[in-house]
Formats: sequence, structure tokens, C-alpha cells
Amino acid sequence: MPSPVDVSQNGNARHAEAAPSLFEIEEDLARLLERPRQVNIERKRSFDERSFSEMSMTHSPPRQVYKNSENSSRVFDNMVGVYSPGRWSGIHTPRSTFGYEPHPIVGEAWEALRRSIVNFRDQPVGTIAAIDNSAEELNYDQVFVRDFVPSSLAFLMNGEPDIVKNFLLKTLRLQSREKKIDQFKLGDGVMPASFKVSHDPVRNYETITADFGESAIGRVAPVDSGFWWIILLRAYTKSTGDTSLAEMPECQRGIRLILELCLSEGFDTFPTLLCADGCSMIDRRMGVYGYPIEIQALFFMALRCALFLLKHDEENRECCDAIIKRLHALSFHMRSYYWLDIKQLNDIYRYKTEEYSHTAVNKFNVMPDSLPEWVFDFMPTRGGYFIGNVSPAHMDFRWFCLGNCISILSSLATPEQASAIMDLVESRWQELVGEMPLKICYPAMEGHEWRIVTGCDPKNTSWSYHNGGTWPVLLWLLTAAAIKTGRPQIARRAIELAESRLLKDSWPEYYDGKLGRFIGKQARKFQTWSIAGYLVARMMLEDPSHLGMISLEEDKQMKPTMKRSASWTC
Repeated sequence: MPSPVDVSQNGNARHAEAAPSLFEIEEDLARLLERPRQVNIERKRSFDERSFSEMSMTHSPPRQVYKNSENSSRVFDNMVGVYSPGRWSGIHTPRSTFGYEPHPIVGEAWEALRRSIVNFRDQPVGTIAAIDNSAEELNYDQVFVRDFVPSSLAFLMNGEPDIVKNFLLKTLRLQSREKKIDQFKLGDGVMPASFKVSHDPVRNYETITADFGESAIGRVAPVDSGFWWIILLRAYTKSTGDTSLAEMPECQRGIRLILELCLSEGFDTFPTLLCADGCSMIDRRMGVYGYPIEIQALFFMALRCALFLLKHDEENRECCDAIIKRLHALSFHMRSYYWLDIKQLNDIYRYKTEEYSHTAVNKFNVMPDSLPEWVFDFMPTRGGYFIGNVSPAHMDFRWFCLGNCISILSSLATPEQASAIMDLVESRWQELVGEMPLKICYPAMEGHEWRIVTGCDPKNTSWSYHNGGTWPVLLWLLTAAAIKTGRPQIARRAIELAESRLLKDSWPEYYDGKLGRFIGKQARKFQTWSIAGYLVARMMLEDPSHLGMISLEEDKQMKPTMKRSASWTC
């Protein structure tokens, strides 16, 4: 177990172990980090918007500080995130940058979000998962890395970057701790799933205790935490224009450690990451083990963000070369083998099996009889999506919201695929949105399948929680994807649905039922990321320039170096 850090109220730390260099320099950097560097908004391509095919480690170009993009979405020409905090219309109540009056529940949402803030050494370091005094706390009183992402985006969009900077530094410090589950040591790059700040009024000190999976359900390490941390660091840098945080040696090393876990060579025959059940937002047994779309999309986005954040010097040369190679292979694999539309569905339906040669068409030896009946009715004539999982003799045809939205935001999806995903959302609005946005996956498992796959999990019954439940936090991802694809009307329609119920239902964690009509049977009230997800969606809709901090433009020069090789057989 990691040893806690003892901190008295006067701010003097007492460590059981020697203090690392990061904390020693935090205060020295405080003055530098108070003011963001001057942002260059010259209309040129920003570093991350350049093709990574152009990048050469032989000639390291000057480090470019955040610039606007020439090409953004089809609708908004200037949607790269500039430092533009909203104007204040009252205490803790921001007003739209464009002068729109906020919806009546916006003020209530901000007050609820601020109540969830956690302080350590008198500085805000995150937001707890939920403030629901009517239910047992369990681990809802902790700061989760993935849960804090929408909160951090809300604060960045509102011109309050300090809490985000503090969170990034504190979680980076936690990464350096020794991580053990029983007698097994986890990799150095693993980020915590969550951490808890505890205060002892008798001894007058505070401690931070991190959970790397040793306390989680199923004892699974959070694969997504490191990816979200990299994505959030890039969002902070884009929003503030301040590169000094990302350029700290500790941050550069932290990025490399995360990616070394993913880019190391082994027995893999695919560029996707092999994962256990429960390693991401779906943190219970739900049949997503293997190569789940959520992890692959986050992996792709984190790789692209890392290229933006890493200094292109000799120390990072090997890592950047590995990132570029993996991005090429991963984008080809995902776009080719995970994509499903009416044509591809028909091709799978007609697959032959037991093919063995370089000319095989059914490369994963998928049995056509394994196609679920529901997918034929679910697939519209116009539209498509990235399926949940692809591995030998197995395809999970379920729709997963987070993976598909991140695929759009990261430009893992081609523009045509991104448009098709939004076509699907519009065509299957009743199934995916219903009366409250948004289904985490579709459809739900029922009966014998539910018993076998979930192990009779009483929390993941049909159309509840992760098993076809409705999660308001996903609203911000749908909104971002809708704006990027030039369909803000989809976001507006979903936001209006959420506004009709979220406040009066006390901001629940999730909803149950095919249409999302009922508050979840075990849902916490005042769930922080439900609150923050709504605020981020509302602010992005009112000021689409905020999209730039969480969206990456397509790399038009990224063309597969290989054809769809028949040698990738199973």
C-alpha cells in the first residue's frame, strides 16, 4: 500500500519517505503558472493539427505554441480553443461568451459543482464523484480521474485553470508511488483510478490515498486513467496557451511512462490494446474484455495528444517514432475492421468460414450465425458505427457511446464515418436517446446472456447501469461530436431533454429503462459528472470555440502505408 503524505494545516508536509523533486519545485513554479503565456493566435496550423507524417526527428522544428487552425469543422471556422473565459453575470454564475442568458438551471449546476470541490493543502485538487447524503459513501467521496474530466473542462471553459493544473500535478505525483496488488507490482506508468483526501482534526494533518485498482471491484487497474490524463493535459495547454506545465521534465516523463505500457513489444498481432473487463468507465463485468472500442479510441486520442505535448528532442525521439508508427497501424485497423454499416453487415452475413490463406476475406473467422438478430433492424440504410470489440472468432456488435464519440473527436473516424455515426444517432434517436440522453451501450443483455456474461450482476440488470442504462454525463461527448460534424441541432435537442429533468431529479448518476424514463435504482443523486457534463455541453453549444480543447482535426496526410493485408488472419 502506498504511504500517505502527512500535511499539517500550516502547509508543512511530513513525509514517511523523502519528498520527490516535483513537490519541491511546485511552489517555485507557482508564480510562473499563475499567468498563462502569451497565446499566439496567428492563423496557421497548430502543432497537433499538422500531419504526424510530416514530423521528422532528424530536424527538430522550433516548439510551436498553440496556434489557430486553418481548417476546423464544416460549420465553425474558428473552433480551436482560445483562452476565452465566460463573463460573469453574478457570483459563481458565468454568462455565455456570446451574451445569451443562461438557462435557469445553469446557476444551480455551478453551485452544485463547486460544492463538490476537494481541497488539499488549501488548494483545490479535484471534485468528488457525488454528494449524496442519503446513500452510503462507498468510494463516491473520492476524486476519480475519468470523472474529473468533464469538471475540468467546465472550469477551463469558465477561465478557472488552477484546479486543473493542481489535479494534473497531484495525479502525476501519485503515479510515482509504488503500486502493488497482493505481491504483484504494477507498471510505473499506471495512473490511479481515484484518490481520497482525508483530514485528521486530532493530529492536524491531511493525507492523500490513491487507488490503483487494489480496492476496485474485480481488482482491475484503470487502463483509461492514463489516457484521460494525457488528453486533459493537452486540453489545459490548448485552453490557456501555457506550455510550461507540459514541458516540465516530470510531465514529459509521466507521458512517456504511460505510453511505454502501451507501446512495448510482445505477442500482439494487432495494434489494438488487450484489456480486461472493468478497466474503464464500464468498471464491472460486461463482456468488454479483449479489445474494447472505448479503450482503443482513447488510446488513439492519447497518442495524438502526446505528439502535441512531447518535446521533439533526442530524449523523446524513440517514443515519438513509436507513436507515429502505432497511429498509422491503429487507424487502419480500426477503420477497416471495427467499422460497420449496411454494406459491411451484408458482407459479414455472407462470410465463408475456415479460410486459410493470404487471400482470406473473413480474416477473423467470424461465424455469420453469431450475428445477433437485433443488429439487422438496428442498422439504418444510411449510417454506421464502430462496433464494441473485434478479436479472433468474435465481434461484439453492441453500440458504445463513449468509444464512438471519442472516435469522432480524435478523428479516428474519417469525416465520412463521423457523419455516418451521427446519421445513426438521428435515425435511432428513440433507442439511443429516448427521453433522456444517453445510452452507454445498446442493446441491453437479457435472460441467459445476462446471466452468463455479467455473472448475474444485480446492478447490471437489463436497461440499467452499464447494461443499457442512460448516463447524462455522456451529453458533453454527444454535444462535442455533433458540433464537430456540423450538426448542432442534435446537441440542442439532447440538451433540452436533459434540462427538462436533471435539476428536478437532483442530478442522478444514471437512468433506467429502454427510454431512460426512471431514475436508476442504485443511482447516486448530485453526481458530479452529470452536473459537469451538462455544463460543458451547454457552454460548447453557446461558444463552439471551446471545442478546440477536446477535438483534434483530421490528419489528411495520414494514409495507411499498407493495404488491407490478407495476412492478418485468425
